[in-house]
Amino acid sequence: MTNNTIDIAPVGLLTGKVVFITGASRGIGAAAARLFASEGAAVVLAARSTDALEQIVTEIRAAGGVADAVTVDLADRASIRAAVDRVEQLHGRLDGAFNNGATIQQPGPLDTTSDEDIDQQFAVNFRAHWTAMTAEAALMRRNGGGAIVNTSSIGSRRANPALPAYGAMKRALNSITETAAVSWARDGIRVNGITPGGTATEMIDTWESATPGIIKRINASSPLGRMAEPREIAEVAAWLLSDRASMVTGASVPVDGGAGA
Repeated sequence: MTNNTIDIAPVGLLTGKVVFITGASRGIGAAAARLFASEGAAVVLAARSTDALEQIVTEIRAAGGVADAVTVDLADRASIRAAVDRVEQLHGRLDGAFNNGATIQQPGPLDTTSDEDIDQQFAVNFRAHWTAMTAEAALMRRNGGGAIVNTSSIGSRRANPALPAYGAMKRALNSITETAAVSWARDGIRVNGITPGGTATEMIDTWESATPGIIKRINASSPLGRMAEPREIAEVAAWLLSDRASMVTGASVPVDGGAGA
């Protein structure tokens, strides 16, 4: 059973940092919101579902943490920029960003993938990250730098016959993560990615409904014999956003239980 209890540490991994999290209403993003706050960050949570966000904000504040919510539509570039502007209004700076929003395509082979699926994958899993990163970096530069972490996927690192558009956009995300790391290093901005394998989220449940047996196959493909819990993915993102990862940039860190080895 997942433990959602929040304990705010007096001094944590992210103490003193303002961190923006997209896709924060559920799954990995929600786990990151709770974890980052428990590690001392002031978190600004973004997603389309404001009710879910407000519930998490209430939990964090009740535990003594600092949290705010902002509505964002990752398919809308203006909405993303407005969300980052809201971070500046609230805190005057941005130290870390976890770009975690994602959508999964309708599973199916390459030659039956619809134009609509391709467009959606481009808008949410690639262009949204590009837009968010550039807005986040602009705010970070005003205060000496920061750190950005993008959520990619194990499906970006190899052929992905079941989710071809999703895998393609996530592989493109890996490329701009590396390019941003090199381009913005002199600005004091580190940029890294994580490539989770199977993770016990609502997205996997949706995939299981469309393709029964996928959870069993994912578990069998992992040397650890199971999927990750969302918090286990968030732990790696927290480290990459922290000063303890000060020499790490341009990396795509596998968090897949050895499935990609």
